[in-house]
Amino acid sequence: MAELNPFKIAQRQLDDAAARLGLDEATHQFLREPQKEIRFSLPVRMDDGSTKIFQGFRVQYNVARGPAKGGIRWHPDETIDTVRALAAWMTWKTAVVDIPLGGGKGGVVCNPKEMSEWERERLARAYVRALGPLIGVHKDTPAPDVYTNPQIMAWMMDEYEAIVRESHPGVITGKPLPLGGSQGRGDATARGGLYVVREAAKKIGLDTSKATYAVQGFGNAGQFAALLHDEILGGGKLVAVSDSRGGIYNQNGFDAKKIVEHKLKKGNLSDIKEADPVSNEELLELDVDILYPAALENQITDRNASKIKAGVICELANGPTTPEADDILHDNDKLVLPDFLANAGGVTVSYFEQVQNTYNFYWSLDDVHKRLDHRMTCAFEEVYETLQREKVHPRLAAYLVSVSRVAEACKLRGWV
Repeated sequence: MAELNPFKIAQRQLDDAAARLGLDEATHQFLREPQKEIRFSLPVRMDDGSTKIFQGFRVQYNVARGPAKGGIRWHPDETIDTVRALAAWMTWKTAVVDIPLGGGKGGVVCNPKEMSEWERERLARAYVRALGPLIGVHKDTPAPDVYTNPQIMAWMMDEYEAIVRESHPGVITGKPLPLGGSQGRGDATARGGLYVVREAAKKIGLDTSKATYAVQGFGNAGQFAALLHDEILGGGKLVAVSDSRGGIYNQNGFDAKKIVEHKLKKGNLSDIKEADPVSNEELLELDVDILYPAALENQITDRNASKIKAGVICELANGPTTPEADDILHDNDKLVLPDFLANAGGVTVSYFEQVQNTYNFYWSLDDVHKRLDHRMTCAFEEVYETLQREKVHPRLAAYLVSVSRVAEACKLRGWV
C-alpha cells in the first residue's frame, strides 16, 4: 500500500531530487529534517469558565535563504508530521519562486467551527505567547492557513506587539488592510495558480477559453480559481465543484459567481438547481481539461491516478498527489503543476506584504498583480525548462530548481 504519511512523502520527493542533483550525503541528510521544531500545550479559558488544553506546533524547516515563513493551521486532525511536511514544502516553495525566505509551518489541534469568537481570540493570543522569542520579522513570520483568517492574524500581531512593546506589522502576514495587510492577498493563491496554468497552456496548445474544468475543494483558493478563470484564462466552463460534504456536476456548466455566492450564503453546495450530485472521488475522475485539487493531502493516489482524465492538474492544495500517482500521471501524459509551484502565489504576496510593512509604503492592487504575474511566470519558465532538459516529471523538475537553491545557500553559509 502506498505511503500516505505527508512527511514521509515529502522526504521521498526530496530523495529523488537529491539523487538527481548528486547532493553529497551531509547536505541530503540535513535537508531531510527540520532545523527546529517545537510542541506546546496551550491552556485556554473557555466561555463556560472551564479551561481546555490545546496542542500546538511550530516547525522551522530551513532558514538558509531567509527567515522562516509559513501559515498556521487550526484543524481537529492536525499532526506534527503534517506540519513538518508543509514546512518542507514551504521551503521549496519560497525557493522555486526565488524569494528570500525559508520554510516554516504551524498548527493547533482544534475545531474552530465549534469555538466562539472570544475563544478563538484567546487561543490565537496563547499561541503567540507560547512561541515567544522564536518568531519575529527576521526569524519566523506566520500567516493564515486552514481555518485561520485575517482577524486571527490581527490578534496574533497585536499580542506580539504587546510582548515586545514595539510596532512590528511584518511579524504576521495575511493581516486586514487597516493593520498593514497587502492589496491582492485574498485571491493570491488562486491567481498565482491561474498564471501558471496560463503559461502551461501556451506550451501544450490548450485553448483555456474553451476548456472545461473542475474544482475539488471550494474554500478560498477553489472559489477564487472559479471566479478568476474568465479574467486570467479568457473563459472556460466550470462543470463541477465540491466541498467536504460532496459536490455538484453539470456538463453544461455553472455560473461561477452564483455558485460562490451560494456557498458563502448557505455554507454548502446543496440546493443548487440543475445539478447532479458528485462525490469528491468522482469529481477527480471527470472528463475535463483542467482539474484543480484545492482540498487536502493525498487525494490522487496509485488507486485513482490511472483514472484521471484531465490533461492539466493544477495543485492549489498542498500535497494532493502521492509519488506513485506522479509516476502514473506522467506516464499517461498528464501535466501536473505541482503544489509548491502552483500555489506559491499566497506566500509570494505575503512576501510583498512584508516588504511593504518594512518600507511603510504600500502598493496599488495593479502593482501587486503585475509583480505576482512576473514572479509566477518566471518560476514556471525555470521549472518547465528544467523539465524539458532533464526529461523528468514536473514535480521533480520543480524540486531540482528549489533544492539546488537551498543547498547552495547552506553550502555558502558553511553549514554542510
